[in-house]
Amino acid sequence: MKIVFTGGGTAGHIYPIIAIIKEIKKNNPNVSFYYIGPKDDFALTALQEENVIIKIISAGKIRRYLSFQNIIDILYRIPKGFFQSFYYIYTINPDLIFSKGGYGSITPVIASWILQTPIFLHESDSIPGLANRVNGKLALVIFLAFGIKQISFFSPNKLMVVGNPIRSEILQGNLDEAKRIFSLSGEKPVILILGGSQGAQIINETILLMMPDFLEKFEVIHQTGEKNIKEIEKESKTVIPENLQKYYHALGFLDKNKLKHAYKASDLIIARAGAGTIFEIAEIEKPSILIPLKGSAQNHQVKNAYAFAQDGKSIVIEQENLKAHFLLEKIKYLFSQRSIMEEMKKKCRNFAKPNAAKIIAEYIISYLEQ
Repeated sequence: MKIVFTGGGTAGHIYPIIAIIKEIKKNNPNVSFYYIGPKDDFALTALQEENVIIKIISAGKIRRYLSFQNIIDILYRIPKGFFQSFYYIYTINPDLIFSKGGYGSITPVIASWILQTPIFLHESDSIPGLANRVNGKLALVIFLAFGIKQISFFSPNKLMVVGNPIRSEILQGNLDEAKRIFSLSGEKPVILILGGSQGAQIINETILLMMPDFLEKFEVIHQTGEKNIKEIEKESKTVIPENLQKYYHALGFLDKNKLKHAYKASDLIIARAGAGTIFEIAEIEKPSILIPLKGSAQNHQVKNAYAFAQDGKSIVIEQENLKAHFLLEKIKYLFSQRSIMEEMKKKCRNFAKPNAAKIIAEYIISYLEQ
């Protein structure tokens, strides 16, 4: 069997694909995996580790504002990407194509539809993006993560609510290993701060403004983003007193091996509101404060955050309301009301869907074996 995966190229698209591939491999060693999508160094590295054959295509975005780039993308990049996709789908001749959405998935899906290749789709966000709204009209099966407001955008007879496939490794963290990797003192509650794989400048700036008061009561693991780490390290040494510096641990990026241990050690997580992060937080049953990215496509991070937090699983602070003193007081309040944090954990447990990748993998194989 041959399965082609496609997606936009961000970590939010790639991690679920890898989770599904790992599940398929467990009982189906003879399946060949391909990926068709835009060039992305992170995607290339992560997929190559799973022996996925990668085909790079040109991909363009349709922006919802006036931009000269729209003309280039519509007249050149998207048509070029379509012909590349058509060629790859035709020559690979896959049994199925699985789309995770994103601007890079549209032309492979359309090419697959023309070539009569079965199309499966997964939508992670609470509100589907433009790509999956288009792809959904061509798909045979649509898997949903949230399943709340998503349903109204697709044909009901195609839908399965399964959750978001997550990396099983993130459940395998070890507290002793976390103490070793991050040089944790173990003297204070640990706050894990995640700004997404690229970091988040406004979150970084807010955290620095909270020092040193923050470190008087808490120990911090801070994923700053690779491009920000040198600046953050320099500034932190300026604003943090020497006796508190041992409680602040800044890293550019947490790979899966470090992230699982950081998750295990954390008492509270402060993060963006990508679907992958939300479902990982739910799976590890951690209290959280979500700071959704302002201006994300379809405003999906804000909608994800409120969909997750609506019954008390998390607290949402929108970016325009993010002030250092406000965030610090909110954190202190949570730790003074442990019952609220315990309730968050309980509700995360009820929300989590740990078998999403397994369910999707089994459905794909069952369909192909018919």
